[in-house]
Amino acid sequence: MNQKINTVQIWMQKLSLFALTFLLLNIPAFSQDSTTTTEAPVKAKPVKNTFESIWIIDNQTVMVPIKGTFEMDILHRFGIIKNGYSDLAGLFAPSNIRLGFEYVPINNLMLGFSITKANMTWEGYAKYAILKQTKGKYPVSVTYFGDVSVDSRDKDNFIHSSDRLMYFNQLIIARKITENFSLQLAPSHTHVNVVDGDYDSGKLLGSMNHNHFALGVSGRYRIKSAMAVIVNYDQPLTQHRKNNPQPNLSLGIEFTTSSHAFQIFLGNYNSITPQRNNYFNKNDFSDFQQYLIGFNITRLFNF
Repeated sequence: MNQKINTVQIWMQKLSLFALTFLLLNIPAFSQDSTTTTEAPVKAKPVKNTFESIWIIDNQTVMVPIKGTFEMDILHRFGIIKNGYSDLAGLFAPSNIRLGFEYVPINNLMLGFSITKANMTWEGYAKYAILKQTKGKYPVSVTYFGDVSVDSRDKDNFIHSSDRLMYFNQLIIARKITENFSLQLAPSHTHVNVVDGDYDSGKLLGSMNHNHFALGVSGRYRIKSAMAVIVNYDQPLTQHRKNNPQPNLSLGIEFTTSSHAFQIFLGNYNSITPQRNNYFNKNDFSDFQQYLIGFNITRLFNF
């Protein structure tokens, strides 16, 4: 069984590397037009609608809404489907829910906060669009996303106040390859202040590292004007001494309007908070019974 899982992970890692190569090398060559013209050159504009939502299943996208936008998100994850009819494939099992609120005070910068049911986790986060894909100028869009989470459970769960904190940093690189197909890669870093393990003279001897690196690959293919297929894969890169997190694989459908996005999907992440998903996921992506149904709803308001 372990050999089978390792083989699947190796192939998924190869897929991630292929996507990276395809994304970064699929850059058109631009030549200098030597034709003399009296017309003023048309200024190239960034591509639009690389993604229709700030979310693609469990990951952020490169999208930052326009200045003055306020957004409310509802993210819901049901229980795993393994119990079948007894809890209606997880629909009646204990669920995880996140409420998020974002605002764009200036161009290219989004600020937000949220609360998630699991461990009553509060998050504060920011997203900044560094580059936007522009023909003849930038072949890809690049956005930074940073998140700080606080476990707000009773103080008896912690020795130090700093034990509540976890950090997440991600660089999101995306390209709208055709009018219907967009692809993005998102290398990330998670830092956890406290881990289970034994220490000797300040050196961690067992368990997991404080730092964890991962790579997310996400794609969107529009099949109708307001409907698209979405897919996401997250590959852990750090090898811990034990308790290595499981990769995530998810597939879903997205429906959009000018102010709403609704995504429904099947995947094996359940924590919603990016730090916890990447660092603690124990749902085995090679076992279909450990998948769960989830949905994301976003609502935009422009002021």
